[in-house]
Amino acid sequence: MFDMELPLRQTFYPLGFAVEILTNRSEVLDAAQASFGHRRLSRGGTGIQIRIGVTDEGGSQVAPEPVRREYKHLYSMVANTENQAILDLKTGTSFIWLNRDALKNSLYLRHNFLEKTVYLLLGSSMVTDIHAACVSKQRIGVLLCGDSGAGKSTLAYACARAGWTYTSDDTSYLINHSMVPRVIGHSHRVRFRPAAKKLFPELEEREITPRMEGKASIEVPVAELPAMETAPEATVHAVVYLKRYPEAHASLVALPRRSATEQMSRDLFSAGDIRSKHERVLEKLAGVPTYELHYCELNDAIMQLEMLTQGSLRET
Repeated sequence: MFDMELPLRQTFYPLGFAVEILTNRSEVLDAAQASFGHRRLSRGGTGIQIRIGVTDEGGSQVAPEPVRREYKHLYSMVANTENQAILDLKTGTSFIWLNRDALKNSLYLRHNFLEKTVYLLLGSSMVTDIHAACVSKQRIGVLLCGDSGAGKSTLAYACARAGWTYTSDDTSYLINHSMVPRVIGHSHRVRFRPAAKKLFPELEEREITPRMEGKASIEVPVAELPAMETAPEATVHAVVYLKRYPEAHASLVALPRRSATEQMSRDLFSAGDIRSKHERVLEKLAGVPTYELHYCELNDAIMQLEMLTQGSLRET
């Protein structure tokens, strides 16, 4: 396939950055529109081009989830001999090979290849992704951190229902070249664990979102939820690690300086020179006040966060 022609091309703006996709099938561009069509250019160009070639080969079985391997700046995703991708994270070069059957399931294409490739390349050059939700009150941005299942998405949405500005549910992206700690999020949608149906009546009729990987979730466009204020970006003024457990007395406990930088550095998935770059970017958070939030009820947690932002306002 070294001479495969890719006559179709279109530019999309994931996280506000320009990324061009070249392919030989219109279904690929349709999938990219579903994944990235909610954003417009706001952060500038990247020079990133993603090439996706589709062959007429195919079989009767759906390809499995790709196996991912990384060595320094080289990254591969291999589902089988007909569906795979190779990336050079240092140069931004990539190529995705798929067969026609992979196009029959748009979610398979989007989650396992298209979005993975785009965010890996942006993550190696423009942003540093962190496992955190982000909400703001009067432009005071707060990162909500914690282990998987700590309640980041639930609390972020509860804050939005209470009048906060919503930026992201469980993944935020630090802008590498920003002078201050500033993040971009997927403010167009919210992902919940199925248990969130018990907390928010508007989710009761929502079905589990089919996903090719990860834990079961409910993914809802913000446009289909009760009116809430959103912002695609926010400046970080505080980092809060969530500790939710039964009978917890709602309280904020200050953590030592650099706690967020050190914890997030340990959680990085990148390697080699790219990891070193991400560690330098995380130094932006070294001076940001960091806390543990102990709570049981969402309303108590929101009240603690309200007091935190009021204190930040007095200091600014």
